[in-house]
Amino acid sequence: MKKGVLLSLLVFVMTVTGYAQKSPVDETDMAVKGIPRKGQRVTIQLDSKRVDESWQKQLNTQFGSKMKSDKGIYSLDGIIIEDISKTPIRVISKVDAQPTGTSVWWSIDLGNAYLSKEATPVQWKSAEKYLKDFARSLYREDLAVQIAEAEKQMVASQNNHLAVIAKSEAIKKDIEKNKARKIEIQQQLVQNAAELLQYNNLIDANLKEQEAARADIVNMRVALEAVKDRANKIE
Repeated sequence: MKKGVLLSLLVFVMTVTGYAQKSPVDETDMAVKGIPRKGQRVTIQLDSKRVDESWQKQLNTQFGSKMKSDKGIYSLDGIIIEDISKTPIRVISKVDAQPTGTSVWWSIDLGNAYLSKEATPVQWKSAEKYLKDFARSLYREDLAVQIAEAEKQMVASQNNHLAVIAKSEAIKKDIEKNKARKIEIQQQLVQNAAELLQYNNLIDANLKEQEAARADIVNMRVALEAVKDRANKIE
């Protein structure tokens, strides 16, 4: 069981590491409220609800009241992400469940241009890093949860192992008690056989005593009859 937990954890770590190294950001157009927009998208191999909640939390933590949500569309006006732009920008974002995971998409209005790989390559790289860092942070959180769960399972496995050992020791003690009891019973059987032999000998002796007593009675009866006979012959 312990080996199974460790193997599962190892497989998971290798899988998550692969995901973290493979969080590609691509340029994707998306229609938002009927308006096509060019933007960036990162795909994360985690549950969409969890990714959405984490994305909202990050945006709220960084930008507070400037983040607005409308039917799954997040918009932020006049915010500054220094790694992307030193001047205020406008961001529209959306989280979607995909067959391969969950996509986080955003479109960034830099003020003088929209973020794109060709037109704004420097800002593109910075925005790409922002999304990749977000994906990696989720993978690390997920890995921490998995490790904590694996540790719990390992502790449970160790406790179960100790319980099995304790049970084995108890069985061994019961076996030793059984052996001792068997020896005690065997000794009692030997003693019982000796007592039985003694009783049988006593019975045999008693039968002989009974026979001797009966012979004495017969002899006494014969003697008594003889005395009576002599007494009758006296004139």
